[in-house]
Order: sequence, then C-alpha cells, then structure tokens
Amino acid sequence: MELSNTDEIAGREITETLGVVRGNTVRARNIGRDITQGLRNVVGGELKGYTELMSDAREEALARMEAEAEELGADAVVNVRFVTSDIAQSGAELLAYGTAVELD
Repeated sequence: MELSNTDEIAGREITETLGVVRGNTVRARNIGRDITQGLRNVVGGELKGYTELMSDAREEALARMEAEAEELGADAVVNVRFVTSDIAQSGAELLAYGTAVELD
C-alpha cells in the first residue's frame, strides 16, 4: 500500500477513486506519565513520554486507515492527512484520513 500526502503517486496513474478512508484511535494519558511529564514541563524540554504516545497513536491510525483501504481493494491512499483533538481532560483522538485509489 502506497501512502502520499499529495494528490498523486509519482510515476503512476490513478485509474479509479474508491472513496475516503479513515483510521482513528483515542489514547489516554496515565498518571505516572503525567507526573514525570509535569516535572519536565517545569524545567523545559521535550515531553518525550507524550511524543511517544502520539507517535504510537499516529501509527495505529495509519494502520487502521490502510486496512480500510485494503478492504476496498485500493493500491494507494492519496491526500493523507492527520487531525488531533482533545477528548475529555486526559485523552486525545488522532484521525488519519485520505482518498483510496486504484493505480495502473
């Protein structure tokens, strides 16, 4: 499965548009991570625990989007985008979406 954040795949022709596909996940922070990241926030620097949490969420959302595209028989997903939103006080949703296409 090829993924692109542009509207085409270089060197390939899109022969059919199969529709919008998406994958999402909601991740919650945990109290241990909140404490250590809260301390990091006081002294400054990257909040590595949260970076890892969001990176894992992106990978899960992408995998779910790809699975939906494969169910449609897609060869690729173009115009891939991510959206993140807060869910309650301790969680965030990460959504990956794009257009599933067939290639020649």
